[in-house]
Amino acid sequence: LIFFVFSFSRSSAKLVASLGCLVSRQKHTLPDLPYDYGALEPHINAEIMQLHHSKHHATYVNNLNVAEEKYKEALAKGDVTAQVSLQPALKFNGGGHINHTIFWTNLSPNGGGEPKGELMEAIKRDFGSFANFKEKLTAVSVGVQGSGWGWLGYNKEQGRLQIAACANQDPLQGTTGLIPLLGIDVWEHAYYLQYKNVRPDYLKAIWNVINWENISSRYASCKK
Repeated sequence: LIFFVFSFSRSSAKLVASLGCLVSRQKHTLPDLPYDYGALEPHINAEIMQLHHSKHHATYVNNLNVAEEKYKEALAKGDVTAQVSLQPALKFNGGGHINHTIFWTNLSPNGGGEPKGELMEAIKRDFGSFANFKEKLTAVSVGVQGSGWGWLGYNKEQGRLQIAACANQDPLQGTTGLIPLLGIDVWEHAYYLQYKNVRPDYLKAIWNVINWENISSRYASCKK
């Protein structure tokens, strides 16, 4: 699977330049989950996971491939108007693919608890305590209006952890510059079948399956 992040928050010129390489790209595919659909129960049930992965994520992948193909055709024709008109679809579906690919690895049936080592020290340094961090990320995620994501990211320029919220499927790095470590999906399709409209209950439960090994590995990689 090839990852790429669009520079949507910078300028149209940068976006067009970054997408110029689409001509040689292979089609994106839906990644396999590293666990069974029912492995995260009772915190996230199997029906949600099956629909979320095989339907919602798959749709983002399919629509991203379609949008990239159309963009490639627009590039070949030199049709700048068409290129610009395709940017929302590329951002939405590309972000949906990026975000969910991270999300699946951020979860584990053996997750929960607290991180260790360098990540824990960084959390204490930047948020005061793990409890404060957990409370802040939960509050930001609960507070997303409509659909979106709550994120723990790494600010490489400042060398610190940072919490952020992104609307819809906006990719964290492409829209804020933060390197994504932990993403919490707060679209209703991520929880409604089990938690109805009570998003706080879903946010309370998801901490039991957070994969701190994966997040710690992401943190170590982005510091290199």
